Amino acid sequence: MRRSAPGAAGRRVARSSAGERSGLTEITGTTPETSSAAAEVEELLQTFVKALRAHQLYLPNNPVYQRALETLRAAFVPVWESQDELVLDVYDAELKYEGKAVYTQANRSDSIAWVLYKDGVRSLTLLRGVEKEEVIGLLDVLHRARTLQAEDSDDLLTLLWEKDFQLIRYAFQDLSSDAGGPVLPAATELQPPPQNPPYVRQALEEEAPPRDTTGLVKAEDFDTTLYFLDEKEIAYLKGEVEREYAQDLRRNVLAMIFDVLELQPFPTVRAELISIIDSFLPYLLGAGDFSSVAYVLREVKVVLERARELLPEHRQALQDLPGRLSREETLSQLLQSLDEAQTHPAAEELAELFGELRGEALPTMFGWLPRLSNARVREVLEVAVRRLAAGNADRVVAAIGSPDAAAVSEAVRLTGRLKLLQAVPALVGVAAQHKERAIRLAAVQALAEVGSPGAMQGLERTLEDDDREVRLAAVRVLGQRRHRASIGRIAALVQGKNVRVADLTEKMAFFEAYGAMVGEEGVAVLDAMLNSGGFLKKKEDPEVRACAAMALGRIGTPAARAALERAADSKEALVRNAVARALRGQSGAGA
Repeated sequence: MRRSAPGAAGRRVARSSAGERSGLTEITGTTPETSSAAAEVEELLQTFVKALRAHQLYLPNNPVYQRALETLRAAFVPVWESQDELVLDVYDAELKYEGKAVYTQANRSDSIAWVLYKDGVRSLTLLRGVEKEEVIGLLDVLHRARTLQAEDSDDLLTLLWEKDFQLIRYAFQDLSSDAGGPVLPAATELQPPPQNPPYVRQALEEEAPPRDTTGLVKAEDFDTTLYFLDEKEIAYLKGEVEREYAQDLRRNVLAMIFDVLELQPFPTVRAELISIIDSFLPYLLGAGDFSSVAYVLREVKVVLERARELLPEHRQALQDLPGRLSREETLSQLLQSLDEAQTHPAAEELAELFGELRGEALPTMFGWLPRLSNARVREVLEVAVRRLAAGNADRVVAAIGSPDAAAVSEAVRLTGRLKLLQAVPALVGVAAQHKERAIRLAAVQALAEVGSPGAMQGLERTLEDDDREVRLAAVRVLGQRRHRASIGRIAALVQGKNVRVADLTEKMAFFEAYGAMVGEEGVAVLDAMLNSGGFLKKKEDPEVRACAAMALGRIGTPAARAALERAADSKEALVRNAVARALRGQSGAGA
C-alpha cells in the first residue's frame, strides 16, 4: 500500500479552482506570448530529459554529465525572463503548460510524465532558482522512482518528501481512494470540507481526462491458445534460460572492460579503466573469485601485447598488477584466508591463480608452505613453487639466505628436488653454518640430491659437524657415491680419536665409507686395527675391530680377505660376527 507523505509549506501545494492553473482544468485560447513561452518550456523539458539520461549513465565527475547539467541550467534562463514559476500539468503520457502539450512520450518506460502520473502527481511547479540548488535532487528522485520495484515500501511522493524541496511544489491525487477522489491540498492551505461531497465528486469526474484502458490487462487475454509448445521447444527454452542464468556476469563485465581498454585509444578513458581494474582486484580476492583474478592477470598480458598507442604510464600500471598479487603482504593475506576458509575453491581455480604469480612471491610461498594446514591448498602451492623456482633460481638462492627459518627449510628442500646447481654454494654455507640442526641436515640431503662435484666437496665440511645426525648423513652420502676426493679427510677421522669415541653406528658409517673409497692401500691400516695386540701391544676396542672388519669386507681384495680370516677365531663375539658378515659379503660379491 502506498504511503502518503505529510503536507508542508513548500512541499505540496493544492491550488483551488478559482484563479489558478490546474491539471484538471482545461485552458482555452492562446496568445503569441503564450506560444513563445510554451516553445521555451518544451525546449527546457527536452534538455531535462537528456540531463536525466546522463544522470542515469554517468558519475557526477564525468565530463558528459557535467556538460548535460550546464546545458540544463542554461535552458532555464529564457523561461525565467517571462515568469517566476513554471507550472506543469501532469497527464499519463504528456506534460502541459498553459493547456498546451510541451512534452509527450507514449512509451511509459521512458516517460517522465508517467513516472509522475502513476504515483498521483497531477501538477508540478518549479520556482526561480531551482536550477541552481534543487534540480540535481529532482533528477535523482525521478531516476530512483523509475527503478522502484513493486515490493518496495517507498514511492515517488515519499522520495519527494524526503528531499524537502523548497523551490519545487507539487499537487497530487490520493490513489488510495477512488480514482476520481479530490486533490488533497497542502497542510497550510486546508479548506473546510464542502457541504455537498457528491456534487464535488461529479464536478471532478467531469473535469478529469478520460481514462486510457488500452494498456490494462484483461482476464480474457489469458484464454487458452490454439497451439501449445512441443517438447523440443520447451526443452530449447529451458536450456536457454539455464544457459542465461549460468553465465558468469562478473566475467562478462571484465571482458567488456578489457575490450574497451584495448580498443579505446583515449588516454583519459584508459586511465579510468585501469583504475577500475586495479580497485577490482581486492574485491575479487575478498569474494574468493580466484579464477576471475587469474583471468584479469591473463587479460592484462593480452592488452599489453595488442593495445595500440598505450602510454608508458598506462603500460607500467598494467605491468605492475601481477606484481601486486605477488607482494608479501597481499600474498600472505591470501594464503591465510585460504587456509582458514570453511569452503575452499576448486584446485583448478587455485592452480590458475598461483600460475600467475611472479618470482618475487617465492620467499613468501616458502615461508607459508610448512604452516598451511589445508592439504589441497598446500599441494597446489607446492606445484606453483616448483614452477616458479625452475625459472627463478636467483630467488631460490636468495630465500636460502633468508632469516625466516621456515622459508630457508622449504627453499633448501626444493633446491634438492629440482637439483639447482646455482644454489650449491648457498646450500654448502647453510649445511656448514646454520644454527638449526634440522636445516643443516636438510641442506646435506639437498646436496646429496644435487650430486654435483661441488655438492660432494661441500659435504666434506659437514663431516665434523657438532651434530651426530648431520655427520652420519654426510659420510653415508660420500660413501655411497665413492667420492674419492674426500678420502683424505675421512681417513684422518677414522684413524683419529673423534670417531673412536663415537657410538657404534657412527663408527660403522665412517669405516664403511673409508673401505668403499680407499681400496687396496687401506688394507694394512685396517688389518692393524682388526688383528691388533700381541707381545707388549694393546688391542683395539672391540667396536673398532668390528668396524675395521666391515671396512675390509667393503674393500673385497684377497689381501683384505686374508686379514679377515686371521681374525675369524677372535674371542670377542662382536668381532667374530663382524668378520663372518664381511666374509659372507665377499663370497656373495665373488659369486
